[in-house]
Amino acid sequence: MWYEGQENTPFGQIINFTQDGLPYLEYRAESFLLDDNGQKLRPITLETGFWQIDRPLTDADGGFGLVPKDIVPAFADAESVETLRNEDDGFNLIATIAHPGGISENYVGMIKGPVVRMQTGNLLRDEISHDYAGSVRLWGLVNGNLMWDWEIADQEGNLHKHASAELRKTSSMTGDSLGTGIFGSLDDGAEEDSAEN
Repeated sequence: MWYEGQENTPFGQIINFTQDGLPYLEYRAESFLLDDNGQKLRPITLETGFWQIDRPLTDADGGFGLVPKDIVPAFADAESVETLRNEDDGFNLIATIAHPGGISENYVGMIKGPVVRMQTGNLLRDEISHDYAGSVRLWGLVNGNLMWDWEIADQEGNLHKHASAELRKTSSMTGDSLGTGIFGSLDDGAEEDSAEN
């Protein structure tokens, strides 16, 4: 973590993407502080939401609410999904993410090859929430690991580094001990992190 007073604080993160046949991925990320041995100290936060290709919805997609979708999906195979590729040879994305404390946001961005970049498109804050103006997130696959960077905007719209990590796929991270072998240091001094897929 990079915010004042917490620079280089080790933390862990479990990220899950699941898919159940609907045209989106369900997303959940649980973060927690770690001690120097990779033991969980306490939870930091949890966020959950949905990621999908940014495209006009049709009757085949179903919704809103319990309105059923058509029996035949709008994009039933890889060839039909390829028609959604943008002029930059990537796919436009939207992600709806809810945070505890009265904050929900829609991210807009693009996935191109092994890189995803998204920024806050719009934001809903309750009166109880902390100050938050939006953020930019970047993910990139490097040597089988997921490099991750999160910058948060202040009220003037200036971005500040918040957290970064190298996420490594593991078979299980549900116990209290994450083990010292899971986490390694990054050359740039960023935090260690892990992900379950």
